[in-house]
Amino acid sequence: MLILSPAEMASLLAAVATGDREAFERLYGATCAKVYGVVLRILRRHDLATSVMADAYQQVWNNAGQFDPARSSPLAWMAAIARARAIDLVRRPETTASEAEPEIADAEAPGALPRREMTEDLKRLLACIGRLEPERQRMVLLAYYGAFTRDQLASKLDLPPDLLTSALRHSLSEIEQCLTS
Repeated sequence: MLILSPAEMASLLAAVATGDREAFERLYGATCAKVYGVVLRILRRHDLATSVMADAYQQVWNNAGQFDPARSSPLAWMAAIARARAIDLVRRPETTASEAEPEIADAEAPGALPRREMTEDLKRLLACIGRLEPERQRMVLLAYYGAFTRDQLASKLDLPPDLLTSALRHSLSEIEQCLTS
């Protein structure tokens, strides 16, 4: 796996926007493992994750010119695209519960990033999430990675939907305050 800095990835995205296939291949090689981890965490099936990855990277190819380094890092932008595609698949009415929520073995689960590969922003985010109560940490992580609708998540956590929404907003506000202080 090739490790690139955010600036190098941004430069590759700019080249991809001009149709540079070699830049795309380098960008894919440097990011596919991390993006795949995000997708697999949501879909919990390798076959579905592979399909979503193809769609997500097609979208990266088509929309590379829309990437704005002032708004996010290249990896966060690509992960957000892939995450949205995975969530779209999970929420499709024709996706049955058995397709959307099978358990993957622990050995197949995406591992934690080695600390040396974490960006300073990610370290700060994880530290801020770590300050939340364990139940609220779980709620935030399930809301982000679980690809549940509000009602599904409320049911899973045994909370009224309005209380869940309020608790998530409060938790995100605390995380935001932590990040900006």
